[in-house]
Amino acid sequence: MKICKLLASLALCTALIISQTACTAKEKEPISDTQYDLLNTTCTITIYDMKETDAQPIIDEAFELCKEYEKKLSKTIEGSDVYKINHNNGQPVSVSEPTNFLIQKGTYYGALSKGRFDITVGRLSNLWNFSGDNPTVPSQEAIQDAVRSIDYTKIHIEKKSKTDNKPQKGLVSNVWIDNPKAEIDLGGIAKGYIADRVSDFLVEKGAKSAIVNLGGNIVAIGSKPDGSPWNIGVEKPFSYRSEILGAVEVKNKTVVTSGIYERMFEENGVLYHHILDITTGYPAESDVEAVTLVADFGKSVDCDALSTICLMLGSQEGAKLIESIDGVEACFVDKSGNIIATSGMTFNSVK
Repeated sequence: MKICKLLASLALCTALIISQTACTAKEKEPISDTQYDLLNTTCTITIYDMKETDAQPIIDEAFELCKEYEKKLSKTIEGSDVYKINHNNGQPVSVSEPTNFLIQKGTYYGALSKGRFDITVGRLSNLWNFSGDNPTVPSQEAIQDAVRSIDYTKIHIEKKSKTDNKPQKGLVSNVWIDNPKAEIDLGGIAKGYIADRVSDFLVEKGAKSAIVNLGGNIVAIGSKPDGSPWNIGVEKPFSYRSEILGAVEVKNKTVVTSGIYERMFEENGVLYHHILDITTGYPAESDVEAVTLVADFGKSVDCDALSTICLMLGSQEGAKLIESIDGVEACFVDKSGNIIATSGMTFNSVK
């Protein structure tokens, strides 16, 4: 299993659809490329304000950047930082700055969520093979044993990163976990981090109008070439991209949608999804089927963690949490099809 929230099929590769208008004669044609099974999802990068000879090499380099991060952050790629931590019996491992930063960010959201979001969930997530050909419910004994290994407070970081979302280049630190049976899984936060870094890279290369879509983690760089906002459509849960509930208009923002339909299976008439309750070891129960977060540029990593937390908390407590955080808004879709938006969220429903 690779990093990120793995999606069940190509039809579910993104929870968002970008509404685009046709180019006028004066506008450049958008230059776009898609890679399948990168970060174990479908990733598309589109640049709207450059000619192809300039844009394509930048897009190619951006995809290579994704691969570099995956090699550090995946828990299944042998030799990655996370793999080394999980297979070193609790002894210190020297890790790169991206890994250091993400582990620190993960423990921050562990504390914020009062332990609901816990990056030491690796052994438990391994049991629930949602992306396998024939997923089944693990044994209760195996689940209980895995739950006992989960505790983000047992992670130790020798040298911590800065607290903002701009990692320090070149910083190397030792990381270890007190419990040698515990395993780190950055799948609930890594894709957002990579989306942020790729977006920074595009901006550094001169892109002023672009979209980064890493399987539902969307970063809208700037605005459309004509200066109008991007129109990001929000999919109806379980519609397999066939129905849109509405849209959000954004400029230079990140938009992240998470839903229980992303990875799931049914056994004996019961639906099991990938958002796990670490206290029980089974899928978390709440009234929410999906949540869409809109935040400032550079905060896709935060939205990744917050979207998972909101799915666990439910619409009422989730909205309360988001209202307490500056620069982030949300709309929730509950199991009755109702849409609950935070006070600063502008969501244009389809009528």
